[in-house]
Amino acid sequence: MLFASMTFLWVFLPILLIIYFIAKDKYRNIILLIFSLIFYSWGEPTYVFLMLFSILINYIFGIILDKTKNWAKKIIFLVAILSNLGLLAYFKYFNFIIENLNNIIQSNYFKAKDIALPIGISFYTFQIMSYIIDLYRGDIKVQKNPIKLALYISFFPQLIAGPIVKYHDIEEQINKRVTTVEKASEGIKRFIIGLSKKVLIANTLALMADTAFDSNISTLTMPLAWLRNNLLYVPNILRFFWI
Repeated sequence: MLFASMTFLWVFLPILLIIYFIAKDKYRNIILLIFSLIFYSWGEPTYVFLMLFSILINYIFGIILDKTKNWAKKIIFLVAILSNLGLLAYFKYFNFIIENLNNIIQSNYFKAKDIALPIGISFYTFQIMSYIIDLYRGDIKVQKNPIKLALYISFFPQLIAGPIVKYHDIEEQINKRVTTVEKASEGIKRFIIGLSKKVLIANTLALMADTAFDSNISTLTMPLAWLRNNLLYVPNILRFFWI
């Protein structure tokens, strides 16, 4: 589901806001978690279970880290980090590794697999790892409520494209947050501005980028070649002026 899609703007978001604001405070985290999972499942109905599995494993790692002391804590920490990196490497680099191994031995002994890359796996994996790392360092307290930890990892506004948010930055908002008219107004304003940038600027530049990158390089004119070479820098230039 895309933030600029009609499904999100006219169905998902209004229903979420209505249910969220009529619900009692103690149910709001659960509502946000459910809708975040629905949002992710819209594009990845199968891999949502992979994300839930990753959350569960790291929740357990967090509990164990909190109770473990001395040298054993380092071992648990390394196992947790390697587990997360291993899961990420399997989905992102398995076939790359297999291809290079076959090139080294000059054979097709190792067989590649048809592995679909789960949406947002890099973002939520590194976000989970940031929680484990901060917990190991003693910068935060362990989150014993699985609903709150799952919400931190799967919160839909930043789940697919980031940014990666450290747990201590939003811990207070997860545990207890206050909604005011002023904050709501500011949020709506920022959402409208961001959506406008996406629809009016980013999508327009995407058409230019697709045309440039899909063109045969031997047939490019000088202006189009220059545009193709510099399109990668446009988002950073625009971001510089918008900050």
